[in-house]
Amino acid sequence: MTSQTTSPTSSNPLPHTAESPDILQSPDTLPSPDSIEVLRYSAFTADPAGGNPAGVVLDAEGLDEARMLAVAAEVGYSETAFVTAHDTAARRYRLRYFSPRAEVAFCGHATIATAVALASRTGTGELLFETPAGEIRVGTSLDDGLVRATLTSVPAHSHPARDTQVEPVLRALRWSRDDLDTGLPPHVAFAGNDHLVLAVRSREQLAALDYDFDALHALMRRHGWTTVHLVHREAADRFDFHARDPFPVGGVVEDPATGAAAAAFGGYLRALGLVAEPLRVHIRQGEDMGRPSDLYVDVHPDDPRVRVTGQAVPLPAQ
Repeated sequence: MTSQTTSPTSSNPLPHTAESPDILQSPDTLPSPDSIEVLRYSAFTADPAGGNPAGVVLDAEGLDEARMLAVAAEVGYSETAFVTAHDTAARRYRLRYFSPRAEVAFCGHATIATAVALASRTGTGELLFETPAGEIRVGTSLDDGLVRATLTSVPAHSHPARDTQVEPVLRALRWSRDDLDTGLPPHVAFAGNDHLVLAVRSREQLAALDYDFDALHALMRRHGWTTVHLVHREAADRFDFHARDPFPVGGVVEDPATGAAAAAFGGYLRALGLVAEPLRVHIRQGEDMGRPSDLYVDVHPDDPRVRVTGQAVPLPAQ
């Protein structure tokens, strides 16, 4: 996956200089690389034993790309989010995301984790994150004592995948065309990142996933896909899905909860014409990894943006 390094643009950009009163720290008070505090949260769960772990660095103004990548590799989670600028009065922040191998434009579970970390410190309400993928608004609220966050994606879109894209992936997954659900055709879906969406007929086959890591890694790098979003629909008259997301380009075998892919999947369902009225989709992910996660996706027929909701909880100190 190609590293995304372009800063987001905005008509009201965050300040970059220490002279701005909204920046929380001046260069003289920035943390040294050896004193970086990494918060650890698990997103899309209320149980630290479930969900997708993410690192969160709330004071990353003084870190360059090489150091952020090194921190993400040391943390070892699929992504770590870095807050590189603050405007606390406007509740506006700039985020960058790094996997252990590369910078990514957008990461849903690390966004949820960062929002929960900030809301736990500054109070619930709406936050605005500037990301390399664009502006992401996140609403936060308390739910039975835990912070729940809802991110609103950039406009999502989806288009059919070509046979020349799908067939090599099926070989890497050790699947065939006959294994796919014909009611949910292969697409490349986007809501900040590109994801190949493949729907499989059998829940058992999804549970038994055993893919060729190197082959899939090469294919995903070639096409610029962040994950391959593998789904199984529980019933034709329901919008409840099981999902698995291989993530070899990030240096991990699989993601237990992928908010960016969930947002892209919402756009995919809308592109298929399956969203005739406001719709809530439930995605159960991570179950086959022993880290069950629940993602709730809201799609509106007249809005290309997708909303993804979940909780996040702190992980025990290491």
